[in-house]
Amino acid sequence: MSRVIIFGIQDFASLAHYYLKNDSPHEVVAFCVHRDFLPSERRFEGLPVVPFEEVQDAYPPGDCAFFAPLSHRKMNSLRAQVYGQIKQKGYPLISYVSSKATVFMPELIGENCFILEDNTLQPFTTIGNNVVLWSGNHIGHHGAIKDHVLFTSHVVLSGHCTVEPYSFFGVNATIRDRLRIAEGTLVAMGACITSDTEAWGVYKGNPAKKASVSSKELDF
Repeated sequence: MSRVIIFGIQDFASLAHYYLKNDSPHEVVAFCVHRDFLPSERRFEGLPVVPFEEVQDAYPPGDCAFFAPLSHRKMNSLRAQVYGQIKQKGYPLISYVSSKATVFMPELIGENCFILEDNTLQPFTTIGNNVVLWSGNHIGHHGAIKDHVLFTSHVVLSGHCTVEPYSFFGVNATIRDRLRIAEGTLVAMGACITSDTEAWGVYKGNPAKKASVSSKELDF
């Protein structure tokens, strides 16, 4: 059991608080944001909100762990940035894995992962750090999901696939076996990936094709 500080005060933070309170051995003791985003009341979900710049004064690293289940903004790069800042302060980071997920090898899951109900993680696939798996995904065997990746819901990732960092998968996407999903790939809702992708490409359709998009479209 750890005393946990949650980074953020929006929907993901509220959900993380609910899951940790009702389905984990951890105790959430506070929320944390950068000073510029402090709410006027400095309370969220009935707990104190402290500025990240001063968090170690009230909740030192030796006494608390962090959890930073932030969203996919800027292709997961904001979550990666916060994750790095927390590491620099010397805090350990927990992962949350739902008791309603099917996980055969939990020792292969990294830190600061947020894995919700009805995910199936088959044997011999490693999950990196700072990964979000929303509800209902199938993660096939003998693969690798690397750091700073987000799956929405009901994605099927077949066996022996490698997912490089900063990738994003929309609802109901399907990925054929033995593929490499390149760094920063955005797989659109309902897309069916049948061949390796290119870095920072957006893939739509069935079978999926690389779409022409502007960099602004990736800032969502």
